[in-house]
Amino acid sequence: MLRYTLMRLGIFVGCLVVVWALVHSGVAPRGLGDSNGMWVVLLALLVSAPISFVVLRRERDRASERIVQRVDRMKSGLEASRNQEDAVVDGTTGAPGRTS
Repeated sequence: MLRYTLMRLGIFVGCLVVVWALVHSGVAPRGLGDSNGMWVVLLALLVSAPISFVVLRRERDRASERIVQRVDRMKSGLEASRNQEDAVVDGTTGAPGRTS
């Protein structure tokens, strides 16, 4: 997951540099007043999102598989713990305060 995040951040930074150069050189329009920095960041986000979607497809699939495996392990651990707890509770039918 960290690898995907770093790759995504790298694509964004690359797009940020390119968009900044285009705005600075006058090819792309500048923001109004003091909003030029925000304009550059928003344009970079707009450009980097589809690039990341296409370029990082395999890495995103790998990351999601790892997440699914981790969730499945957690679910099986919780189920095993629940079953163990049920077995302990069922084995103590003569405990005080419990009706048989």
